[in-house]
Amino acid sequence: MTESTVLTMRGIDKSFLGVRVLRSVDLDVRPGEVHALVGENGAGKSTLMKILAGVHTADAGTITLGGRAVSFTHPLQAQHAGVATVFQEFNLLPDLSVAENIFLGREPRRRGMIDRRAMTKRTADLLSDLGVDDLAPGAKVGSLSVAHQQIAEIAKAMSQGADLVCMDEPTAALADAEVELLYRLVERLRERGVAVLYVSHRLREIFDLCDRITVLKDGELVDSVAAADITPDDLVTLMVGRRIEAAFPEPLPDTDHGDVRLEISGGGNAWLDGIDLTVRAGEIVGLAGLQGSGRTEIAEAVFGIAPFTRGTVAVDGRPVKLTGPRKAIAAGIAMVTEDRKAHGLALRQSVRANARMVLDANRRAHSRARVERIPSILSSLDLVARGPDQEVRYLSGGNQQKVVVAKWLATEPGVIVLDEPTRGIDVGAKHRLYTAIRALAAEGLAVLLIASELIEVIGLADRIAVLHDGRIAGELPAGATEKQVMAYATGRSPR
Repeated sequence: MTESTVLTMRGIDKSFLGVRVLRSVDLDVRPGEVHALVGENGAGKSTLMKILAGVHTADAGTITLGGRAVSFTHPLQAQHAGVATVFQEFNLLPDLSVAENIFLGREPRRRGMIDRRAMTKRTADLLSDLGVDDLAPGAKVGSLSVAHQQIAEIAKAMSQGADLVCMDEPTAALADAEVELLYRLVERLRERGVAVLYVSHRLREIFDLCDRITVLKDGELVDSVAAADITPDDLVTLMVGRRIEAAFPEPLPDTDHGDVRLEISGGGNAWLDGIDLTVRAGEIVGLAGLQGSGRTEIAEAVFGIAPFTRGTVAVDGRPVKLTGPRKAIAAGIAMVTEDRKAHGLALRQSVRANARMVLDANRRAHSRARVERIPSILSSLDLVARGPDQEVRYLSGGNQQKVVVAKWLATEPGVIVLDEPTRGIDVGAKHRLYTAIRALAAEGLAVLLIASELIEVIGLADRIAVLHDGRIAGELPAGATEKQVMAYATGRSPR
């Protein structure tokens, strides 16, 4: 290369239990460059990042940082060499302050004691250098928004004097407004000459932020290209090996929607007020809004996690009291939560055990006929797995999500709530899941869909209810624009 590089990786190989997950992968990252690493789930992105972070050791190949050959066997070695990694699951202690988290294990000392004044000052200077003026060094991390926890992680990385910051799906849990803050932080790192290796499934972010893009598929390097020299469609083709002609499947005609399956009238609790909402059989109703607007709170109220304390709810015309998840399941309601790993799956159990989980835990829902339907449900979702005994932790993100959906379909619900169903999965898997969601509606389910990416709500929903401050600010038909949705989401009326 004619330009200097912060990072050069050559011929990287890695296998686990005899399965080769990386095959002779090359990667170069330049100073001050934002470099995207993209590919479908299972392409090898996370493994390559973990080798760079010292979590795994490559079986073959070389790594050079700043012109010096390195080989890491522990994350601390990578940190000391100037590599900082911000993983999707934050590595923060919620009961400690921002400053204590940033300098954990490296606290400034004075006369043998931790110098808290110096630690607070260094943290304030660090946050100021990153252009952050609304995060207090003394704030408990557990009280922070996801966006501010992300800032704390990045500040922690920068406090280590990193020359290269690796970010793994940094916006996966952020709302649209919070993504702008991350953009500013990445730009600040670029201005300081820090290289950023950026892993994301969101194509808009890749083209907004990144200078170059490296594509992996099935553990092999496909290409490295300048972002300015490729279109989003062509990038998807490189990632999945085929063109995806239409991102979203065609909706059902409005006349094919059946009777009202879910009806909320005047619903309210500590977070919501005056919620009037209906979802018909065969209909997908999207819930849109900014972070904290009440989208997830409606889902949790419908599923009985944080029930409505005011108003009425009816399922298929029958009034129901949704005072807990078991009552919701008995009423024919299912919910796919936004965090599949924490709340949706037993990662060390098999596909079969996970798919039976809800049936086995609920005597009323359990029946031999429902259990016997599980293989056909998994097949209908095009699950890719070695077999029903494979542990779900070894599945790709998209296939893990299909198992979560399958366990709820096994209960034969009439209403299914999908909270961020495509979070953390690649574009090819998203397309397959979109098709599955549309198929569920075609079979007569009433679908309540929550997604932070407006394009998903607009592309999939037959109707969109927009939340603002715990109330439905307005409803929009299929085909609404992002501008119209954001107008309601910010408390204005669309023109």
